[in-house]
Amino acid sequence: MTDESPPGVDRRTVLKTGVAVGMIANLPTLTNAADAGGKPPQRMDMTVTLRINNRSHPLTLDTRTSLLDALREHLGMTGTKKGCDHGQCGACTVLVNGRRINSCLTLAVMHDGDEITTIEGVGTPEDLHPLQSAFIEHDGFQCGYCTAGQICSAIGMLKEAADGWPSHVSTNLTARVTLTDAEVRERMSGNICRCAAYPNIVAAIQSVRGVDA
Repeated sequence: MTDESPPGVDRRTVLKTGVAVGMIANLPTLTNAADAGGKPPQRMDMTVTLRINNRSHPLTLDTRTSLLDALREHLGMTGTKKGCDHGQCGACTVLVNGRRINSCLTLAVMHDGDEITTIEGVGTPEDLHPLQSAFIEHDGFQCGYCTAGQICSAIGMLKEAADGWPSHVSTNLTARVTLTDAEVRERMSGNICRCAAYPNIVAAIQSVRGVDA
């Protein structure tokens, strides 16, 4: 076996140099940990008022609390589901000032005074929202886990379309939006149904619009 190390440099020296370089690269992290005594960052609380389903809820929260966790853990509104917690499945969709958002990706303290609508504010067992009735009629759910997010997203989607927002599949960026099945599927693509009830979900949405799907 040929020793290809530079003259005067043995294997032990090379290994020691590699370890030293690695420690230097991590020096800021190690220094910060030492300065903090190895303790995690201190929490910072803030008092906000969340307007949810037309009711005000004063809360004192850790500033790192997501809107999703504030709803579920602090207010007991468990209709909004935690799915991926990465903004990829849409189970946590709520409406903020009429627009749909993933509540797992936004901080609660960012929405002081905003009008927030969760599935609990969409309808009641005695007076269902038309989309809730349509999901039942068209069997738009199986396990039901994604249904709250699907319905909130559909409400927001219909408003966006009515306001003229085009989507990736819109053929014209300025003309009145035509909600074909392809448009509905594209606009609802951020909401995953683990039971694959997608055709029934589209049919439910279209039926609310008076379209025979």
